[in-house]
Amino acid sequence: MNVEDPNSEEAAEWSVELCGCGGDVGTCLLTCCVPCVIFGQIAQVLDEGSSSCFLQGCMYGLLMACSCHWLLSCAYRGTLRRKLGLPPLPCNDCCVHFCCEPCALCQEHAELKRRRLLPTSQGNGSDPPHAPPQPPTM
Repeated sequence: MNVEDPNSEEAAEWSVELCGCGGDVGTCLLTCCVPCVIFGQIAQVLDEGSSSCFLQGCMYGLLMACSCHWLLSCAYRGTLRRKLGLPPLPCNDCCVHFCCEPCALCQEHAELKRRRLLPTSQGNGSDPPHAPPQPPTM
Protein backbone atom coordinates (compact mmCIF):
# COMPACT_ATOMS: atom_id res chain seq x y z
CA MET A 1 0.00 0.00 0.00
CA ASN A 2 1.38 3.36 -1.01
CA VAL A 3 0.92 5.48 2.13
CA GLU A 4 2.33 8.72 3.38
CA ASP A 5 5.18 8.68 5.88
CA PRO A 6 3.57 7.79 9.23
CA ASN A 7 6.24 9.89 10.99
CA SER A 8 5.20 13.11 9.29
CA GLU A 9 3.04 15.65 11.10
CA GLU A 10 0.23 15.38 8.54
CA ALA A 11 0.03 11.58 8.70
CA ALA A 12 -0.26 11.59 12.51
CA GLU A 13 -3.82 12.97 12.56
CA TRP A 14 -7.16 11.97 11.07
CA SER A 15 -8.09 14.27 8.19
CA VAL A 16 -11.77 14.40 9.26
CA GLU A 17 -13.49 14.18 12.61
CA LEU A 18 -15.38 11.07 13.64
CA CYS A 19 -18.78 12.74 13.48
CA GLY A 20 -17.99 14.84 10.42
CA CYS A 21 -19.47 12.30 7.97
CA GLY A 22 -16.22 12.56 6.04
CA GLY A 23 -17.44 15.81 4.52
CA ASP A 24 -19.22 13.79 1.82
CA VAL A 25 -23.02 13.60 2.01
CA GLY A 26 -23.18 10.85 -0.64
CA THR A 27 -20.84 8.57 1.30
CA CYS A 28 -22.71 9.36 4.49
CA LEU A 29 -26.06 8.39 2.98
CA LEU A 30 -24.62 5.24 1.42
CA THR A 31 -23.06 4.27 4.75
CA CYS A 32 -26.34 4.75 6.59
CA CYS A 33 -28.38 2.81 4.02
CA VAL A 34 -25.98 0.04 2.94
CA PRO A 35 -22.87 0.09 5.12
CA CYS A 36 -21.70 -3.21 3.66
CA VAL A 37 -20.76 -1.40 0.43
CA ILE A 38 -18.54 1.16 2.17
CA PHE A 39 -17.04 -1.52 4.41
CA GLY A 40 -16.28 -3.68 1.37
CA GLN A 41 -14.45 -0.79 -0.30
CA ILE A 42 -12.40 -0.10 2.83
CA ALA A 43 -11.54 -3.79 3.32
CA GLN A 44 -10.51 -4.24 -0.31
CA VAL A 45 -8.08 -1.32 -0.08
CA LEU A 46 -6.64 -2.40 3.27
CA ASP A 47 -6.25 -5.99 2.05
CA GLU A 48 -4.39 -4.52 -0.95
CA GLY A 49 -6.70 -6.27 -3.41
CA SER A 50 -6.34 -9.76 -1.92
CA SER A 51 -10.04 -9.72 -1.01
CA SER A 52 -12.92 -8.38 -3.04
CA CYS A 53 -15.26 -5.57 -2.11
CA PHE A 54 -18.21 -7.87 -2.83
CA LEU A 55 -17.07 -10.74 -0.58
CA GLN A 56 -16.09 -8.44 2.28
CA GLY A 57 -19.39 -6.59 1.96
CA CYS A 58 -21.29 -9.90 2.04
CA MET A 59 -19.40 -11.03 5.13
CA TYR A 60 -20.21 -7.71 6.82
CA GLY A 61 -23.87 -8.06 5.83
CA LEU A 62 -24.06 -11.57 7.29
CA LEU A 63 -22.53 -10.38 10.53
CA MET A 64 -25.10 -7.56 10.64
CA ALA A 65 -27.79 -10.24 10.97
CA CYS A 66 -26.42 -11.14 14.41
CA SER A 67 -25.25 -7.61 15.30
CA CYS A 68 -21.58 -8.63 15.22
CA HIS A 69 -20.54 -6.55 12.22
CA TRP A 70 -18.77 -4.02 14.42
CA LEU A 71 -16.21 -6.68 15.41
CA LEU A 72 -15.07 -7.10 11.80
CA SER A 73 -14.98 -3.37 11.08
CA CYS A 74 -13.15 -2.76 14.38
CA ALA A 75 -10.34 -5.06 13.22
CA TYR A 76 -10.09 -3.21 9.91
CA ARG A 77 -9.97 0.16 11.67
CA GLY A 78 -6.95 -1.10 13.59
CA THR A 79 -5.33 -2.17 10.32
CA LEU A 80 -6.06 1.23 8.77
CA ARG A 81 -4.60 3.06 11.74
CA ARG A 82 -1.42 0.94 11.73
CA LYS A 83 -0.89 1.33 7.98
CA LEU A 84 -1.44 5.08 8.02
CA GLY A 85 0.09 5.86 11.41
CA LEU A 86 -3.13 7.28 12.87
CA PRO A 87 -3.92 7.61 16.59
CA PRO A 88 -6.74 5.64 18.27
CA LEU A 89 -9.08 8.63 18.58
CA PRO A 90 -11.47 9.40 20.17
CA CYS A 91 -11.10 6.03 21.95
CA ASN A 92 -10.11 2.46 21.10
CA ASP A 93 -11.23 0.97 17.79
CA CYS A 94 -13.84 -1.41 19.15
CA CYS A 95 -15.56 1.31 21.19
CA VAL A 96 -15.65 3.58 18.14
CA HIS A 97 -17.25 0.91 15.95
CA PHE A 98 -19.62 -0.38 18.61
CA CYS A 99 -20.95 3.08 19.49
CA CYS A 100 -20.60 4.97 16.19
CA GLU A 101 -20.42 2.41 13.36
CA PRO A 102 -21.70 4.63 10.50
CA CYS A 103 -19.52 7.57 11.56
CA ALA A 104 -16.46 5.34 11.87
CA LEU A 105 -16.96 3.89 8.38
CA CYS A 106 -17.43 7.39 6.92
CA GLN A 107 -14.29 8.62 8.64
CA GLU A 108 -12.22 5.66 7.41
CA HIS A 109 -13.56 5.97 3.86
CA ALA A 110 -12.82 9.72 3.86
CA GLU A 111 -9.28 9.09 5.11
CA LEU A 112 -8.59 6.61 2.30
CA LYS A 113 -10.19 8.97 -0.22
CA ARG A 114 -8.15 11.95 0.97
CA ARG A 115 -4.95 9.94 0.64
CA ARG A 116 -6.06 8.76 -2.82
CA LEU A 117 -5.94 5.10 -1.83
CA LEU A 118 -9.47 4.27 -3.01
CA PRO A 119 -9.91 3.04 -6.59
CA THR A 120 -10.52 5.93 -8.97
CA SER A 121 -13.89 4.54 -9.96
CA GLN A 122 -16.48 3.13 -7.64
CA GLY A 123 -19.14 2.23 -10.13
CA ASN A 124 -19.44 5.69 -11.66
CA GLY A 125 -18.00 4.76 -15.06
CA SER A 126 -15.05 7.14 -14.87
CA ASP A 127 -12.40 4.44 -15.40
CA PRO A 128 -11.21 3.94 -18.95
CA PRO A 129 -12.36 0.71 -20.57
CA HIS A 130 -10.03 -2.27 -20.12
CA ALA A 131 -10.47 -3.64 -23.65
CA PRO A 132 -7.48 -3.15 -25.96
CA PRO A 133 -7.92 -0.50 -28.62
CA GLN A 134 -9.21 -1.75 -31.96
CA PRO A 135 -7.21 -1.07 -35.13
CA PRO A 136 -8.79 1.42 -37.52
CA THR A 137 -11.03 -0.12 -40.18
CA MET A 138 -11.21 1.01 -43.76
